[in-house]
Amino acid sequence: MSSELRISPRERLVLTSIIESYIATGEPVASQIVARQFADKDGMSSATIRNVMASLSEAGLLDQPHTSAGRIPTAKAFRFYVGQLSGISRIVPLTQERRDQIDDSFAGVNSSQQFLERTSHVLALISSGVGVALASAVEVHALEHIHFTRLTAGRVLAVVVTKGGLVLDRVLTLDRDLSHQELEVSARFLNENFHSWSIDLIRIELGRRMEQERSEYDQLMRSVNELYRKGALDGDGGVQAIFVEGVANLLASELDRERLRQMLNALEAKQRMVELLNAYVDARQQTVRVVVGLEDAIPEMQDLVLFGSPARLGAENFGTVAVIGPTRIQYQETINAVSYIAQLSDKIFQPPQ
Repeated sequence: MSSELRISPRERLVLTSIIESYIATGEPVASQIVARQFADKDGMSSATIRNVMASLSEAGLLDQPHTSAGRIPTAKAFRFYVGQLSGISRIVPLTQERRDQIDDSFAGVNSSQQFLERTSHVLALISSGVGVALASAVEVHALEHIHFTRLTAGRVLAVVVTKGGLVLDRVLTLDRDLSHQELEVSARFLNENFHSWSIDLIRIELGRRMEQERSEYDQLMRSVNELYRKGALDGDGGVQAIFVEGVANLLASELDRERLRQMLNALEAKQRMVELLNAYVDARQQTVRVVVGLEDAIPEMQDLVLFGSPARLGAENFGTVAVIGPTRIQYQETINAVSYIAQLSDKIFQPPQ
């Protein structure tokens, strides 16, 4: 049976008061603190509040760290609280000052990669958590432009720009020297024939054409083949581009040193972060998803909460924006900030035609 069905209106009031007090102070909440808030209201005496807190503890919504201390909310309580925030009556929009701050922070952004990189910085700055932005796999690996520059005999610089604004550059050591003209023709062939194709599909199609079109395009295909075989179209190992900022925001956590070390190691493992966002944030969702307790995906993140939303250009998803923070975080403001930034891309870029 869910906690929603078990909680009376009076218990809901007390639990919300305890959660918001704990978020504000980080200290266990005693019944006297709650009693002062409800003094002469709602017909709740100190004795009534103590009874309600005992009932909430039995329901698994409050913990008592020490015998003489107050109570602190459990992960179950925070999940209940998040559910309450979805009610229209509790939604508090971002202030105009905060919206202006966010808008100003994105000045000069002109590519989706820059947008995602700036997002991680802004979300870390305005929250008490870690700002994360993940490029969509399709967007990252779609070709926008490729350019070759001859460095020396047999050495070529290949620069691949993706639709997501990611720039991949590498120096190729060739088995035979290619002239400037051959490099220009090869780049023009790839740009004209494969613009907006995924790099994986380009590699497959090149292999097919090399077998079927040798007679007509023999010289051109031999040049393209040489550049391709040496890694001009190699991706980044299939890892999606991810930007993470603000890990230091968690250093003030009350977690013990070993738990904190494990958590920071998990946050710094970017592939695990990619898997986490892919697991919890659906590109089709229309609102910010809040996940309290991430231990199902990464055990070290048991006491963290995720706020995640897809970022779109028109109807197209080009990435994920998120905050990962402590359970003691300003939930409504963080939800609103993530939601605002996820929708901001439509104001900055023109939707794809």
